[in-house]
Amino acid sequence: MIKILVTDGMDKGAVQTLKDMGNEVTEQFFEPEELKEQVKNFNLIVVRSATKVRKEIIDSALQTGNLKLIIRGGVGVDNIDVDYAESKGIKVRNTPKASSSAVAELALGHMFSLARFIGIANATMRESKWNKKQYKGIELSGKTLGLIGFGRIGRQLAKKAKALEMKIIYNDILGPAKDCPEYSFVFLDKLLADSDFISLHVPANKDKSPVIDKAEFTKMKDGVYLINCARGSVVDEVDLLEALNSGKVAGAGIDVFPEEPPQNLELIRHEKVSVTPHIGASTKEAQKRIGVEIISIIKENF
Repeated sequence: MIKILVTDGMDKGAVQTLKDMGNEVTEQFFEPEELKEQVKNFNLIVVRSATKVRKEIIDSALQTGNLKLIIRGGVGVDNIDVDYAESKGIKVRNTPKASSSAVAELALGHMFSLARFIGIANATMRESKWNKKQYKGIELSGKTLGLIGFGRIGRQLAKKAKALEMKIIYNDILGPAKDCPEYSFVFLDKLLADSDFISLHVPANKDKSPVIDKAEFTKMKDGVYLINCARGSVVDEVDLLEALNSGKVAGAGIDVFPEEPPQNLELIRHEKVSVTPHIGASTKEAQKRIGVEIISIIKENF
């Protein structure tokens, strides 16, 4: 029997499957100080983004030696001190395949929202304002979408955007993708200069330095749209706000923030911004796939 702690929620069907396998599953969120004590009692922790598994949590777990595996139900693992955990013999795994389509659809949703003023029009209509003449948008068809990062999510978004007759260009640290000749690899400066929409799909830098800051905004065409469903730290929020106010950036779709819940109220309340509370993987379908992938990981490691 494995003692499993699920801290940030998990598909109910997957939880039941784990119980049916004879495991003891506890579903409860703990604040850091309490988690330090609770973690000593479990063989496995399943987290999403809310729970941070830092060095002090890992050190506490080492006191009993029970903890063998940490699973992140999602893609990014920056809320876990991965190198430290693995140096102490605790494996860290994630579920990179399960949420790709969900995140890509949310990025596309933000693109539609910005291009057609869906968010702000919805809000002002509820205030009994008829701003029909103010909301003349643009069509996605025929526009150039630049993808920074061309992994699973980037490729899913490329596929969906191509169906809308967008032109797809991309940049990736690994270089051109040999299995995707229908999309064009370009250097980052060209992507910044040529794109009408830019969507980020890269992990956070280890030092939390931004991928996009003032220097990159300067290289973009005027009136560009920026989408970030990756990690909050990859875009400098101060520089983004300046670019929005100057008109360099026509709109920004944001699902992730350096601090969550976000504290930069000027940015999230900006009329040119479409915001969501880190819900990229929050679909019923994605959560079921994540549950299936978590079960597979557990079977492989216990």
